[in-house]
Amino acid sequence: MLLRTDRDTLLAPLSIVCGVAPRRHALPVLSHALLEADGEHLALTASDLEIQLRSRRAVPTDTPFRLCLPARKLLDILRALPAGCELQLKRHGSQLLLLAAGSRFLLQALPADDFPLLEADADTAAPLRLEQGELKRKLGQILYALADNDIRPYLNALLLQLDGGELRLIASDGVRLAFQRYPLPAPQPGRTLLLPRKAALELAKLLGDRDAPVLLEPGARQLACAIGDTLLRCKLLDARAPDYLRLLPERHDCELTLPRLPLLEAVQRVAVLAHAKFRQLELAIRPGQLALRCRNADREEAEETLPTDWQGPPLDASFNLQYLQDVLTHVPAEHLRFGLGGDQRGMLVTNPDDPHFQYLAMPLRG
Repeated sequence: MLLRTDRDTLLAPLSIVCGVAPRRHALPVLSHALLEADGEHLALTASDLEIQLRSRRAVPTDTPFRLCLPARKLLDILRALPAGCELQLKRHGSQLLLLAAGSRFLLQALPADDFPLLEADADTAAPLRLEQGELKRKLGQILYALADNDIRPYLNALLLQLDGGELRLIASDGVRLAFQRYPLPAPQPGRTLLLPRKAALELAKLLGDRDAPVLLEPGARQLACAIGDTLLRCKLLDARAPDYLRLLPERHDCELTLPRLPLLEAVQRVAVLAHAKFRQLELAIRPGQLALRCRNADREEAEETLPTDWQGPPLDASFNLQYLQDVLTHVPAEHLRFGLGGDQRGMLVTNPDDPHFQYLAMPLRG
């Protein structure tokens, strides 16, 4: 007998780490989860060689053990079992026998020594203690702007900049960028980190909405994130990101403050007739009103007009409508402020209630 516990005690940590395990890899052991018991605690670890997730629970065992089990198969089995049922894990030669609720499963186990663990980074700075809920909120407002599989590696990564008394969080796909500041209680040495997209998304999933702490330990080659009983360790991207903040315009020809939800609903309505390929949204700003317009290849057209307090000269611009929908969807503000220029400077979106947020979308040309 290796382990006797209830199904939910094992399911909870496995659900946390399983998303990191690749479905297919040249190393078969990476599709497995490493189970380690020391008599008082049970730890489950998954890795794809770039990201490692480890979740630990207080589970007493009579016999310490270390072994690797197929992660997704085990997860599917546990999800199919009745909630709260007792399960037993027993050795059966080179296999593992799982007994629960009248069911019997025989799984192939691999040696724990075959599992490649990420070694801790020797060159680390002092940990940053942040609030989970606040970091989750800030990440949720910017991660949608990350690129996915861009040929420029730095665009597939979240830029973290420690600069004095703040942590800057910047996501960009080369055509837009989303930016948040996290004020720190004390000044920190300057450091720039590029956190790969997958790791940034995993971190956002792990964070809760509470004020419980998350500890970020930046290193020269890795970032370690401790969240309760879970530790995320990932390799940092070895690349240099551009100076994104110099792209933020210092002046605008036009500034509008608009209610977020009515604007989002209007964009969603005109998007029904948007061009399937170009997804172009035309903005026509006139004194007292903003017109939104989409056209498609069949010469169909949708237009909606919203009232504004703008009384300046007319201005026309075109943007990818998805870029506007994203910021309107992910920033939970009552109103948003839009700064636009007539010389292709882009559209800067800010939140009057959050001075730490900025979002820049470049216009469509031609």
